[in-house]
Parts: sequence; C-alpha cells; structure tokens
Amino acid sequence: MPTKVTEERECRVPFKIVQGGVTAAKGFRAGAVTCGIKNPDATRLDLALIVSDEPTVTDAVFTTNKVRAACVRVCQQHIKESDTRAIIANSGNANACTGVKGIQDAKAMTKAVAEELGVKMRQVLVCSTGIIGMPMPIERIIPKVPDVVAKLNPKGSEDAMRAIMTSDTQPKTFAVEVPCGKGSFRIGGIAKGAGMICPNMATMLCFITTDAKVAKDEMHRAMRYAVEKSFNCITIDGDTSTNDTVIVMSNGASGMPVIKKNTPEAELFRCALHKVMLELAKMIVCDGERVTKFVEIRVRNARTQADARKVAETVAKSLLVKCSFHGCDPNWGRIIHAVGYSGARIREELIDIYFGGLLACKGGLVTKTPVTEMEKVVKEPKFTVTIDLNLGTTGYTVYTSDLSEEYVDFNSAEYSAAVHAKRQKGFA
Repeated sequence: MPTKVTEERECRVPFKIVQGGVTAAKGFRAGAVTCGIKNPDATRLDLALIVSDEPTVTDAVFTTNKVRAACVRVCQQHIKESDTRAIIANSGNANACTGVKGIQDAKAMTKAVAEELGVKMRQVLVCSTGIIGMPMPIERIIPKVPDVVAKLNPKGSEDAMRAIMTSDTQPKTFAVEVPCGKGSFRIGGIAKGAGMICPNMATMLCFITTDAKVAKDEMHRAMRYAVEKSFNCITIDGDTSTNDTVIVMSNGASGMPVIKKNTPEAELFRCALHKVMLELAKMIVCDGERVTKFVEIRVRNARTQADARKVAETVAKSLLVKCSFHGCDPNWGRIIHAVGYSGARIREELIDIYFGGLLACKGGLVTKTPVTEMEKVVKEPKFTVTIDLNLGTTGYTVYTSDLSEEYVDFNSAEYSAAVHAKRQKGFA
C-alpha cells in the first residue's frame, strides 16, 4: 500500500456560519449603484458604500508594493487621524499611477460621502480596483454619491460585494457568529480578487465588520495575526498589486464588554477573525483568473518558519509546478527542484513529497507509489501537496492554483482594450 501522511486540522472555534456578509454584524449598512466607471454604457454595479452607524475602532493593512494607488495613500492618512465611519469603493478603475489628480479624485470621493453622511472627511476611507494608469472618471462618480447613500440598508452586503468585482466570476462573502460569555458577536466580510494575487497581499480588496467591541491595540494585534495566516498565504500569479487593502471595522454594537489583550475573549476573537479571512482568501484562489485547480502547499518539519515559508512560497509560485498542476501531472521532480532554489536550508536526502497523502518521493528518491494513483489526486479540482523537510518541527502553508492557457489569453491585452474602447466612445 502507498505510504500516506496525516493531514492537519484547522483550529476549531465555537462559531456558526451566518448570512449577511459585511452587514451580518449589527450596526452596519451597505449599498451600491451604477456609475459606468469603466464603460459609461454599462449597467453593472460599480460603486459600493459600507457605513457603521456607531463610532468604530478600525485597522487596515495595505499593499507592500512601493507603487501605491492614490486611494491607498489617502486611506493610510485618514486611518491615522480619526475613527472610520464609512468605506467608499469602486471597481473599473484602480486610480493608480494617476498623479496629483488621482489624489484629488480619491479625496473628492471621501468628501462627497462625508457631506452626505454628516461626518468628517477623514472618517471616510476610499478604495479602488481596476485598470492601472487610467484617469478616474470622477465626473461620473460624485453625482452618484447621494444615490448610494440612499441605497444603504442592513441587507446591502450582496450589492456592495458585486460592485467591487472585476475579473471575479464568483462573489466572495463569509460571516460567523461567535458565542462569548453570556452573549455573542458577529464577524462578516466581503472580498474581491482574481488576478495579481501573491503573498504580502494582492489585487484584492477585503472589507470586514464586527459588532464586537475591540480595544485598539488588540484589534491591531488580531488584524496582523489573521492577515499573516490568510491573505499573506495565497498566490495565483506571483504579482503584488498597487491597491491591495484589508480593512476591519469594529463598532461594539453587540453590547459585549471590550475585548482586551491577553484574555480568553481576545484569543476567541483572533481565531474567529482568522477564520473569516482564511475562508475569503481561499475563495480568491479558487476564483483565480481562469484557474482550474486549488492546491494547498504544506511544508512540514523545517528548521525555522522562515525556511518553511521560503519553500512553500517558492513551490507555490513556480510556473513549471503550476503548469504540472494544470496538466494533472504529479511531477514531484519540479517540486523538489523548486525546494532546492528556495534559499531555505534543506538536505536533499531527507526530503519527502506527498500528493494528497500519497508518497511520491522518499529521501529525495522516487517511490513505488503507482503514478496512476497520484494522477487521480492531481486530477481533482482541489488537492494537497505536502513537503516534509525532516530537519525540524516548523511548518507553513500556502494556497495556490494552476496556470492555464486561458489565464494567458485573458491577461494579454487588458490595457490596450480599455484604451481603444475609451477612444471609440469619444473620451480620449
């Protein structure tokens, strides 16, 4: 019988999955309208608004790309200065590499929302996703702000979610209710992302709300923990975007006591937040642009976490490996060669590699596991590759996809197509 490896289980949290996405938590409303941002004739929703009826403790993580969109720059400033009450987000235009005018447009969006809601401009965050380098059609956005405010409602999460989608083919939403003491709190979120997905964030937006009341320092700690173990563990194409943003808003509307650091409640909140982010992150990989496989790369028994991460990310981003996944080929040779150039400390003669639990490579050498059995594993739309370095006790997991011919076709002419379409409409 082929040798198998035991699969790990996710951390168990006492929660139940609920509906409602970003408005599942009490005290949050959302809505969306059509502006025709990418195409004036389009009827799809492309401007979303999320609002908390109460003051919030808000934290955010942004792209590590040194080329940052105007909206990211404005968000980074606003989140330092005040409690956040609203997020305005658009699809169809990234407002990236748009110079001073781009900053002015991002600020204009926050100002328009602030005036309609009766809050301060710095209490509004702004996010954009779409094509880089195209001027933002602000003249089509500002007049629609009163309309999107009028659309706000406690069941508006789905519209908001659809308004931020670009090349996504599936909506991404997840929410949980967590029992805590004599009550409970909810955490819910929506996300978008399909291309330019790589560790250290990606072309993705994620908005998460909770009616728990979380102390500022604990929110910061929980946010970094959850992001590191979710959105920073995914890769589709190895590209890191200019607009990546994850925002978490906490308004305390559940009535639960404040969650402070070094308490059982803090651990519970951190685990639940991680669960929501991880589920959304997995949805992003599954919906990668024209991907056909969702693959979990697990590295085990490395000397250090840094080594485990190097191996996992290198294998997950290898184009040769991803092509093998697409071709349903259990090519462990491509995997071990990626391990070798990862920069991690390894010993070839100790490396074991498994496809879905079937041992393909033992001590750096081929095993007797039938190829036909391993082919059954990699033909599945979801499977796991485990790499055991047998040098220590530390592990790391990255979620990745295959690389298809359709991905190349889809990404071949996005910018040119947008420019030509704009000229044909007389907007150049």
